[in-house]
Amino acid sequence: MTRADLEAVLRAELRRIAPDIDVDAIDRSADLRDQFDIDSMDFLTLVTALSKRLGLPMPEADYGEMGSFDALLDYLSAHLG
Repeated sequence: MTRADLEAVLRAELRRIAPDIDVDAIDRSADLRDQFDIDSMDFLTLVTALSKRLGLPMPEADYGEMGSFDALLDYLSAHLG
């Protein structure tokens, strides 16, 4: 799966949990939870959805590597790209 494919999946899942947010307008290096005004349960929902959709285990121990849009995309690319 290419980085572009992974970004499309990430954007789709973010739109699903935060439909009012313009994904194109976010600061990709800022804290994802702040950018999307999502709480820890929403973040867990996002990670669970990505894990199921991509067939990638995403353990809680790795959540620190997923703090921003770019960091999460890097994480996905490193494991699936």
